[in-house]
Amino acid sequence: MNYSFRKASMSEVPQIWAILEQAIIRRKEDGSNQWQDGYPNPEIITEDIASGHGFVLTDGAVIIGYSAVLINDEPEYANIKGHWLSNEDFVVFHRVAISENYLGKGLAKKMITGIEAFARDHNIFSVKADTNYDNTAMLNIFEKLGYTYCGEVYFRGSARKAFEKLLPKGS
Repeated sequence: MNYSFRKASMSEVPQIWAILEQAIIRRKEDGSNQWQDGYPNPEIITEDIASGHGFVLTDGAVIIGYSAVLINDEPEYANIKGHWLSNEDFVVFHRVAISENYLGKGLAKKMITGIEAFARDHNIFSVKADTNYDNTAMLNIFEKLGYTYCGEVYFRGSARKAFEKLLPKGS
């Protein structure tokens, strides 16, 4: 497979939204409340890409995953009920989704590894993220990739588990 992780373009919104729609359905089928409130939606994806925060994982020319990736840009993280591992610059990612046709191949981990490389490329050594308490797939990925549970953050009235990973410097 020829995987790459890169910025998304506006012309790719339809393919990205199709992947997210599948993920929203999977969350519901898994019994999760995550993404069952009209978020994310095509407008959010368009905003991500317009602001340079939308990224895709591709297999050749085929888009197989999506995530928003931001630097130092998550105001809710200042209100954590708990403690972050660091107070340095950080990369945060949201809206991780993999195409239905590519599930079970470890590609969410591959995408997060791409996000970690993006952080290092910007001389940032902290990656933060959050997920619903009932998103067992993402909770397992955080554990496998060495993320540390730091506490709770709140989005749209719901508590989320917050995680951070400190990346080695100089690697």
